[in-house]
Amino acid sequence: MINVAIIGATGYTAIESIQILLRHPQARLTYLTALPEECGRAADVFPVLRGRLDLAIEPVDWNTLPRVADVALCCLPHKVSMQFVPRLLSAGLKVVDFSADYRFHDVAVYERVYQVEHTDRANASRAVFGLPELFRERIPGASLVANPGCYPTAAALALAPLVRENLIDPTDIVVNAVSGASGAGRKAALAFHFPEMNENLFAYAVGSHRHLPEIEQIASDVAGTPVNVLFQPHVVSMDRGIFESIYCRPSREVAPQRLQELFQAAYASEPFVRVLAGPPRTKSVSYTNYCDIYPTVAKDRIVVFSAIDNLIKGAAGQAIQNLNLICGVPETAGLL
Repeated sequence: MINVAIIGATGYTAIESIQILLRHPQARLTYLTALPEECGRAADVFPVLRGRLDLAIEPVDWNTLPRVADVALCCLPHKVSMQFVPRLLSAGLKVVDFSADYRFHDVAVYERVYQVEHTDRANASRAVFGLPELFRERIPGASLVANPGCYPTAAALALAPLVRENLIDPTDIVVNAVSGASGAGRKAALAFHFPEMNENLFAYAVGSHRHLPEIEQIASDVAGTPVNVLFQPHVVSMDRGIFESIYCRPSREVAPQRLQELFQAAYASEPFVRVLAGPPRTKSVSYTNYCDIYPTVAKDRIVVFSAIDNLIKGAAGQAIQNLNLICGVPETAGLL
C-alpha cells in the first residue's frame, strides 16, 4: 500500500485528489497539511467528506511526515512549493508537484514568467515533466515529477501528433481556450464573485498568460524544433472544464480522414485520451481523467478541438496518474 500525504490540503485540487485516493485500490491517505489558520477536521473543511474520511488537516510536522508517507502530493501555489519540495525530498518522500515551480527546463524562463527568483535550482534541473502520454518513459521511479498545467495539458495532447509528423507550420499556431471558474483557485477574487461571474464570458491575460511558455516548451520538445503559439484564455460561468479550439496552418495538404487515422494511431494505447468523430463537450469529461480530442480540416487550416476537466486531467487526476507510474502500480488505478 502506498502511503500518501497532501501538502496544502484545503484547495480545489486537494479535495479532488482526496476523493480519487479514497477509491484508490493501492494507495491510502495518511497525512493532510495546511496553514494553521486553515486546519481542522477534513470533513469540516470539505463537508463532502463526512462519513468518508476521519483525518485532520494539520500544520506540517517534519518529524511525523516521513514516518507516515511515501509520496507527497504538493498542492501549494507557485512560488511557495519550492520552499517545501527540498525538505520533502530530503525526508525521503517522492513528490508530485502541482505548481509551475519545476516545470521549466530553463529556470530563467520561470523567473521571467513568474517574476520571482527560483530558490531550488538543483531540483528544478532534475525534475521530470509529468505528461504521461508524451513522456511516460521518464516518470517511473522518479523522485520529483512536475505535474503539467491544465491549459498546457489540453493543448499539448492536441498538438503532439501534428508537430511530431511535421504536418503543421510550427510558427503559426493559435490556441483559443475557455476555462471554468475553478481554474482561478479557491481563494476569493472580485472577478469570480457570483454576480460578476454568473452568465459571463471574458478574456484575460491577453498575450501574457503564464501557461504560454509551458505550451511552447512541450510542443517544442515533441517537435524537436522551436514552436511558436498564440495562446488566448477565457473564463466562462461554469464550475469546471477546459475547451480549446486550436488552429494550425498545414505544411502540406492533409485530408480529415488522414488526421483521424493519425490521432487514432497516436493514442491507440492511451487509456485517458479519446479521439472522437466530432467536437468534444466539457460535460463529457467532467469528473474524469479523460482528454477528448477531435481533429479536422476547415478551409485552409487544421483545427483540433480538445476538452478536459481542469481539476482532474488538468491537475489531480493527472497527479494520481503520475503517482501510479512513480510507484509501479497500474496507471489507471483509482482513475477509471
